[in-house]
Amino acid sequence: MKIITAIGLLLVSVHLGHSLLIGAFNIKSFGDSKASNATLLDIITKVVHRYDIVLIQEVRDSDLTATNKLMQSVNGGSSPYEYQYIVSEPLGRSTYKERYLFIYRRQAVSVANSFQYDDGCESCGTDTFNREPFVVMFSSNTAVQKFALVPQHTSPEVAVTEIDALHDVVLDTRQRLNTNNIMLLGDFNAGCSYVSNSDWSKIRLRTDQSYTWLIPDSADTTVTHTNCPYDRIVATSDMMKGVSAGSAQVFDFMQAHGLSQSWGLAVSDHFPVEVKLL
Repeated sequence: MKIITAIGLLLVSVHLGHSLLIGAFNIKSFGDSKASNATLLDIITKVVHRYDIVLIQEVRDSDLTATNKLMQSVNGGSSPYEYQYIVSEPLGRSTYKERYLFIYRRQAVSVANSFQYDDGCESCGTDTFNREPFVVMFSSNTAVQKFALVPQHTSPEVAVTEIDALHDVVLDTRQRLNTNNIMLLGDFNAGCSYVSNSDWSKIRLRTDQSYTWLIPDSADTTVTHTNCPYDRIVATSDMMKGVSAGSAQVFDFMQAHGLSQSWGLAVSDHFPVEVKLL
């Protein structure tokens, strides 16, 4: 037992002060049904274990029962790390609501601050986002010691408007958290029929040269036979100083874990996207 503990502590100590892997994963309708399926929960747990911080979207979990089951699974087994989470309130204009869920390794990062972006009056019809960003600032031992993550799962039919408005979220985040170390990530629905080539000129997050889009338009982030770059990671110029060059990619969890497409689709219709911080 002492040997096992020592090995675990060694793994943790080796990890600290090194790079961080950050992921964003739209798990289609993650709730009680998926959390109660042992096979699906095991697959999702393996994906979570890959990351120091992972944003999970489409969390359909009003009482956090599914989230707590996932955390029990993530913290079970032989992992030398302890995982914690921070989660938004249920978000959405209608009765259909989703949460943004960040799961992170306690030994690697800590939450320094967070806020729910205020995009206007929902009941007045003047708000911008269906699921407004829940911004979280993390503290770490990486080159960029404090950085803010801005999650967004856009509504497909207004993806152009919502992606453009993320520029305003960045401005608000700079003021609130006093940082320009900002990364935006999630299922932007940023491609195919939702965002056409002619739409990019209307999107400040794209036309402003201070942003770097780390997942290219040529990427395919879908599990199905479509070829669409829906899921993205975007970094500010200051944040890019801490990004490991060439590390951003789509993670094919089906190939990594030897899954059939039917099992992959049972988990989600999206692959995670990821990037490494130095």
